[in-house]
Amino acid sequence: MAIVSSSAGRAESSKTTAKNRLVDAAPLPEDTTAPREDGLRPRRLDDYIGQHELKQVLSIAVQAAIGRGDALDHVLLYGPPGLGKTTMALVLAEELGVKCRITSAPALERPRDIVGLLVNLQPRELLFIDEIHRLTRVAEELLYPAMEDRRLDLTVGKGSTARTRTLDLPPFTLVGATTRAGALSSPLRDRFGLIQRLEFYGIDDLRAIVKRATGLLGLQLNEEACLEIARRCRGTPRIANRLLRRVRDVATVRGVSTLIDAALVDEALSLHRVDGRGLDASDRRLLELLLESHGGGPVGLETLAAALGEDPATLEAVVEPFLLQLGFLQRTPRGRVVTSAGRRHLGWSEQP
Repeated sequence: MAIVSSSAGRAESSKTTAKNRLVDAAPLPEDTTAPREDGLRPRRLDDYIGQHELKQVLSIAVQAAIGRGDALDHVLLYGPPGLGKTTMALVLAEELGVKCRITSAPALERPRDIVGLLVNLQPRELLFIDEIHRLTRVAEELLYPAMEDRRLDLTVGKGSTARTRTLDLPPFTLVGATTRAGALSSPLRDRFGLIQRLEFYGIDDLRAIVKRATGLLGLQLNEEACLEIARRCRGTPRIANRLLRRVRDVATVRGVSTLIDAALVDEALSLHRVDGRGLDASDRRLLELLLESHGGGPVGLETLAAALGEDPATLEAVVEPFLLQLGFLQRTPRGRVVTSAGRRHLGWSEQP
């Protein structure tokens, strides 16, 4: 299988709103440029850990497509960042034995960008578009007949001399990935035959992912050390691999060439202020401000953002979701409130 990627798309998707937080699930530059990073991606469905229901659905679809000698139906993968949407697209291409052409919606600004991709597709090839919810309206309208009827409708000329030219396309598979499925237009979403959500990973799957990555990176971690990373990675493989690289850095500097234990993992991640539940300094700063200055809340978003020197949208979209997921924070009509679980985690007593 060959991979054709768009550097412009990768550059765009590497941008984050979170000031390069270690535990932010959005990709950092090192996630795409780190040596041997591509080697951490599984190549086949059998090597892909977790997402069991998704793998079962896609495995049946792949086998059916191969049996018919046809292209796989179009696939939409959605869910939080860092869960393996791009990896799954590469795995599907490997299973089908075809090329995977990779780009992202922000790189397809002009009609000729999407036209160039479509006319160069070979039979049964896979086209992966990341952040597909950000496609322009013109790009979407070009995709509609391409996905449904395997044709490309082009307008040649302008004004009274304009005419429409139709090009037939070979059978192909479009795999779209998005973190905001609700932002897709209904006509585009309806043209996908398979729409699947990627879920956060359980602790056992994360431990298996870390254990696999240690072998690929030439490290040795005991079971407790793997479990410690799994506990702190927020249910996200991308973050697990990133934390593992930080542990490797400390082990290298300390000259540890033997089995890495949980104590070294705790030392390495504590240096980056990532605690045992995966909270970092930004998370704790928000909770501590609520507790110390406002008695735990409720406090409005604008007030919190001003006190922390952050943009309200960044707080709402980047910092708060994981705290809400853990049950450490609540959003109420009157504002944000620290829960009893959040108080206990920071060592505060229960409210009187």
